[in-house]
Amino acid sequence: MNHLDLILTLAGGFCAALALGLLTNRLGMSPIVGYLLAGVVVGPYTPGLVVNKGIADELAEVGVILLMFGVGLQFHFKELLAVKWIAVPGAVVQSAVATILGAVTMHAFGWTWTAGIIFGLAISVASTVVLTRVLVDNNDLHTPTGHIAIGWLVMEDLFTVFILVILPALFGAGAVAGGAGLAATLGVASLKIGALVAFTFIVGGWVIPRALTYVTKTGSRELFTLAVLVVALGIAVGSAQLFGVSMALGAFLAGMVVARSEFSLRAATEALPMRDAFAVLFFVSVGMLVDFKSLLDFPGMVAATLGIILIGKPAAALALVVLMRYPLRVGLSVAVALAQIGEFSFILASMGRQLDLLPPEASNVLVAGAILSITLNPMLYRWVGPIEGWIKRHSWLRWLSRESTPAVAAAEPLEPERRDRHAAVVVGFGPVGQTVVRLMRDNDIEPTVIELNLETVHRLRSEKIRAVYGEASHVQTLREAGVERAKFLVLSASSIRAGREVIRVARELNPKLEVLVRTAYLREQADLKAAGADEVFAGEGEVALSMTEHILRELGATREQIDRESDRIRDELFARPPSAGVPAAGS
Repeated sequence: MNHLDLILTLAGGFCAALALGLLTNRLGMSPIVGYLLAGVVVGPYTPGLVVNKGIADELAEVGVILLMFGVGLQFHFKELLAVKWIAVPGAVVQSAVATILGAVTMHAFGWTWTAGIIFGLAISVASTVVLTRVLVDNNDLHTPTGHIAIGWLVMEDLFTVFILVILPALFGAGAVAGGAGLAATLGVASLKIGALVAFTFIVGGWVIPRALTYVTKTGSRELFTLAVLVVALGIAVGSAQLFGVSMALGAFLAGMVVARSEFSLRAATEALPMRDAFAVLFFVSVGMLVDFKSLLDFPGMVAATLGIILIGKPAAALALVVLMRYPLRVGLSVAVALAQIGEFSFILASMGRQLDLLPPEASNVLVAGAILSITLNPMLYRWVGPIEGWIKRHSWLRWLSRESTPAVAAAEPLEPERRDRHAAVVVGFGPVGQTVVRLMRDNDIEPTVIELNLETVHRLRSEKIRAVYGEASHVQTLREAGVERAKFLVLSASSIRAGREVIRVARELNPKLEVLVRTAYLREQADLKAAGADEVFAGEGEVALSMTEHILRELGATREQIDRESDRIRDELFARPPSAGVPAAGS
């Protein structure tokens, strides 16, 4: 059965993750908790199915690479610069506090200082997945709280990437003891990192966009997906083999290069969904390390770890935000949102185990802390309002709720969301789309075009028309185009793939959106209206109307007669599905 190990690992891991992920989601918790528990179920410390740990670890490594590629792909300097005065010092202070508390606490339990520091670093960084989920669920993602929290977490992620690079240089097989040896090791590591960064951004920055442009011209979605995977995995592996640095850093840099091109949105929407599947296996592989029997031997470590995550980290964040004179609500929200740990914590711990720096029980303690903090975090976030009210009711705590000063507000140049009074999204820029866009611009309506032709996108942007390169059926593409604030959505091409899916996703983002759809055939009208289209314009019907009007004019009919007959035909063709008396397409 050895030849089935890969299939059994995938099937067992995914099935357990799906079942427990659904269960935890229904209970109002993050699915990550379910994935970790799935690892416990299929792991060696519980009865029943046991998957191959070695294969699971290798698949999890792919998940780490794709995860880091996604982080680089979504990393934008502008967003970070907008909140740099709070995000940068906040990430540094909170990371330092968590690291010190972790090191001191674990040293008290008998660990070495090195193990304690690495463990402290692991619990200092929050989960991007959990943070985003909490902010979205509470409608805080596009508020000052959301911008600060995301910027804060980006800085923590960058700091973690740096640590992932430095650890092998300090403690790997090639590390040299002594002060001079340490300086030499760090110097060589810095040179390698610098060479990798230069190579990736200079050579990769020239080659990758051109290669993706060439692949895009084939029109094959499969080849584009494959090309993005080759970029992510190829640079990650090359970073380790040629430059001696972590694959995680290589993948992160590859993501940043693609993010600077026109392909960032399409790569995120089409090529990275599989990242989520491999990331699930990463959490499953971490859960497989949990031995609940041995966990009972050190409950004090678990309690101390949870105390640092839920009390120490938030207290440091709240203190800094309050000292910088931000509103109390913002401080509490940011502090609570960051009071959890996730994927980067496990990546750091995995490297610590590979370098023999962490004791065996570290994985158990870390996973227990992650499961508990991720489970409690959404519930704690809902208490931000009541806690704020309680603080304001007690005079001795009112100093915490000072309003932000104009100077501090000025230091928060968040990019405001554009809320055009008349905004529209046009999918497709063929002859119909071109006419619609021109008429919109002539009538004070600001259109955004979604197109899969890269040359068309470049041309539109050169003409100062906002254009998004990507597949319209993906939620991220529609969000980038501004569907959430638009008044109209126009599907201008009669051959748009997945038209009903585009309408469904757009309706979820903006229920008040007016959706106008063009189709070639009358038989598609009923399905498109059922999907949520307000108006459907079928080519067959419009041709029939034009021909009828021409015939009536030639026969000498009056304008009133033509209008009356046109209205009757329009009601027959468009007000209901075509009957047996109306010829179907192609008849």
